[in-house]
Amino acid sequence: MIRTRPAAPSLDMNAVVGRRDLAFLVVDALRCDVAQAALAAGKTPTLARLLPSGWEARHSPGNFTFPAHQAFFAGFWPTPPGRGPHPRRLAVRFGGSESTVDTTCVVDAPTVVEGLAARGYRTICVGGVGFFNPASPLGRVLPAPFAEAHWAPELGVTHPDSPRRQVALACERLRAVPADQRAFLFVNFSAVHQPNRLFLAGAEEDSLASHEAALIALDAALPPLFEALAARGGAFCVVCSDHGTAYGEDGLWGHRHNHPVVTTVPYAEFLLEAEADPCPR
Repeated sequence: MIRTRPAAPSLDMNAVVGRRDLAFLVVDALRCDVAQAALAAGKTPTLARLLPSGWEARHSPGNFTFPAHQAFFAGFWPTPPGRGPHPRRLAVRFGGSESTVDTTCVVDAPTVVEGLAARGYRTICVGGVGFFNPASPLGRVLPAPFAEAHWAPELGVTHPDSPRRQVALACERLRAVPADQRAFLFVNFSAVHQPNRLFLAGAEEDSLASHEAALIALDAALPPLFEALAARGGAFCVVCSDHGTAYGEDGLWGHRHNHPVVTTVPYAEFLLEAEADPCPR
């Protein structure tokens, strides 16, 4: 059974790093309002079990995948509304930082990914959208800091079985990490990103309804991933979006513009408890 508890704002990440696995899971292009409404309506039961306090609305550091992830990998995760600076969980050391505090785990590396690797973590990237497709030089930029990075067409935006396949691959790679080594797992889930109409029967174009349908499909695929993390002793988990998607609001479509439906993202962080009776590895 999956059990979680909230990560308190005062949580000292220096006491977490090195002792727990870390999972940073990005549902690419997921709108905050859609995520919150689906949760409230009982349409995403897996996420409801994981997030007893629901989704928190935060501000993304980017309005499309590439800049948002560059910021994420430097430790700049979505920030709460209101006056900052907002203390960060992980950070790359640099002069003048105003958002690092005593509870921030600060690493001396170009990215937090490389900083965690230097502390013994096996760093794993399961890519989804095109910015993780290594067929182009640009597609090799975001995965570059990871010890292992995975992408294939069946993990991408055009495959209706991408949620299950991404979860299966993440579980496989977690099981390959020795029990005495910690893992940092990053997944870029591609399902909600356009074209998401393939998740809604009969849909000929993307819409808020197909956006939600893709999220529901992802929710149904998630349980084995959290079971695998629990079997390894639990984890500190972040689940969020990198940006939202416009569907005609103020005449705008897609993303890469600073409309609130794009810049406001769902965010949650929690501690996943260890499995009480771990399955044999």
